[in-house]
Amino acid sequence: MSICEPGILPDPLSSERTAALTGTLRALADPVRLRMLAMIAADPRGEACGCDFTQAIELSQPTLSHHLKVLYEAGLVSRRREGTWTYYRVAPPALTDVADQLRALTQGSVPEVHVSAHLDLPSDGTVEHVLARGIDELAHRFTGIFARETVDRYVHESFQTLYRTARIKTFVPIMAVRFAGERLTALAQSRGHLPKAVPEVLFVCTHNAGRSQMAAALLAAMAPGKVHVRSAGSLPAADVNPAVVEALAELGLDIGDEFPKPLTDDVVRAADVVVTMGCGDSCPLYPGKRYLDWDLPDPAGRPVDEVREVRDRISAKLTTLLAELGIATH
Repeated sequence: MSICEPGILPDPLSSERTAALTGTLRALADPVRLRMLAMIAADPRGEACGCDFTQAIELSQPTLSHHLKVLYEAGLVSRRREGTWTYYRVAPPALTDVADQLRALTQGSVPEVHVSAHLDLPSDGTVEHVLARGIDELAHRFTGIFARETVDRYVHESFQTLYRTARIKTFVPIMAVRFAGERLTALAQSRGHLPKAVPEVLFVCTHNAGRSQMAAALLAAMAPGKVHVRSAGSLPAADVNPAVVEALAELGLDIGDEFPKPLTDDVVRAADVVVTMGCGDSCPLYPGKRYLDWDLPDPAGRPVDEVREVRDRISAKLTTLLAELGIATH
């Protein structure tokens, strides 16, 4: 009788790639979501409004919105807002990646995914057009403060930084212009070129996907117009934690347009108060700033009920912070 000797099996799928592929397949493994994706792809307009599905699928609007949110967070669709309406479009790269991975399994090998493969920009000049328009707008906004060359450098640096970590690349040019604007504003304030009408509070955590995002959204809602908030991460993630988005949505706070941002020197210099949450050693220290370190659990990988607990603990700390700053809540 032959004896089977244990061998070493090839392991072509890393744990990270397996998790990413599983998440995408899980999003597709629902008949309603698969049907919705097919409807969007077949729409002659190339996109579909969220309201269109209420006539075609007999489900409540909140349920349909949930399914669209899952597709969006899986990177299977992109979305844009027009007034009060949200339009969805199929994201071909995500579907192509899934198809390539599954096809390779039948051929005995799984293709390696290199970062450089995701840096192939559209050849139609779309990216440069958006960046150029953003540079024009920011150069006009900061006339007399920064030279156009400085604005150009900040926009392109921001684009390269965000592009490396973003899972969904479609809106990176727009996010880069917005991020560059925030950095330039912070830099101008730190140099005394722009006045600070209200205190500046910066929240920093590791990935800018959970704690710091919640703190920024909560503080802005608790004291609208009385404080300016920013958030950043020492190692920014690709996306904001979906459980964090859900926990804030329960309070009526929509952070669907937010994205993880890297910690930069200019935003630290502009801040009056810097609140760190698990990454104090990564944050540069400058005189004249008030530094706080809040010991809070990382919501990454936690169910939404535990994320709510973190949210409420942050809210309590913010109430104390506002009182110390002499800011009344609404």
